Amino acid sequence: MTRQEKLLWSLLAGGLVILFLLSSTDLIIKEKKTVIYPVSVIISDTSDDYYSNFRKGADKAAEEYNADVSFITLYEEGDPIRQMELVKREIDDGASAVVLFPVNPVECGKRLDEMILNSPVIVMGSPIPNDQVKSAITPDHEEEGRLLGQAIIKENSPKGAVKVICSDLSYGYNKDVYSSLSKTLEEAGFSVMLYEKPAEEVLAESSGEEVIAAIDVKSLDQAADILSGNPEYGNSRIRLYGIGSTTKILTELDRGRIKGLVISDQFDAGYMSIEKAVKAVHKGVEKEEILLETHYITKEHLRESRFERILYPID
Repeated sequence: MTRQEKLLWSLLAGGLVILFLLSSTDLIIKEKKTVIYPVSVIISDTSDDYYSNFRKGADKAAEEYNADVSFITLYEEGDPIRQMELVKREIDDGASAVVLFPVNPVECGKRLDEMILNSPVIVMGSPIPNDQVKSAITPDHEEEGRLLGQAIIKENSPKGAVKVICSDLSYGYNKDVYSSLSKTLEEAGFSVMLYEKPAEEVLAESSGEEVIAAIDVKSLDQAADILSGNPEYGNSRIRLYGIGSTTKILTELDRGRIKGLVISDQFDAGYMSIEKAVKAVHKGVEKEEILLETHYITKEHLRESRFERILYPID
C-alpha cells in the first residue's frame, strides 16, 4: 500500500470517528437541553371545580413555554395565613414562579411583606403593592358590578330589594364588586340587601317575585343548583343574576334559571398567568396590571361566536 493510500485510509477512518462522535455523543456539538419551569397555581378554594377554563388556558401556555403547572388547593376555605404558607412551601420546594388567587388581598399583601421569596409571584386580581409581585391579571371589578347593576335595572322594577349574596365580603374581590353594584342600583332607586351566607339559606327565606344577585361564582353555582334541583322552585318568579361561569351555570342560563351573567375570558387569564410567570423568571416583564374584558350576557348570547370562544374554549 502506497503512502498516499495509507493517508487516504487514515483520513476516512478519522472521518468515521468524527461522525460517530457527532451522532452518539455531545463531546463536539452539545445538544441544547430544554429547561422546564415548575409553576404552582395556588387558588383560593378547596377545589378547582370553578377553574376549568382557566386551567385550559394555563395548560396551553405550559406547552408553549415549557412549564410544569401544578394546581394547589386550600385545606380550609378562607384561610389567608395557610395560603401564604403554601406560597412559601411551593417556592422552597422548587417552584420557579407562583400564580396566586389571594383569599384576602389585604391580608395576603401584609403576609407577603414579611416574606423573602426567591421566585416571582403573579397575582390574579388587583395588584398587591410588593416588589415580589410582578404582574396582576384581573377583571375590572368595578365594571363587573356596574354591568350587573345596569342589567338588573334594565330588566326589573325597583319595587323590591335586590338580594346580593356572597360567601364572604372580604373573600377575594367581593367587596369591590359589591361596592360598584350597590352604588349603581341605589342611584337608580333600588334598595339593596347583602347576605354573607350560603345561597340555600337566602333562597329558603325567599318568596314571591325577587331579584337575587350572586357576586361570586360559588354562590351563583349553589343558587343555580338549588333552583334547578328543587321542584318547589319550578314556578318560581325568582330572577337570578350573577358573576362567573361554569358548564353548569351556562346550562342553567340556557334553561332560563339564570337571567344574566357577567363574564370575563378565563382561558386568556390562565394563558397569560403562565406566560407572565415564565417571563418573570427571566426578568422579562415589568410590573404591570392586565385588565380582562368584561361582558354581560343572556341566553341569547350563548350561540354567538365571540362568546362561544370565551365560554367554551378548545383545549
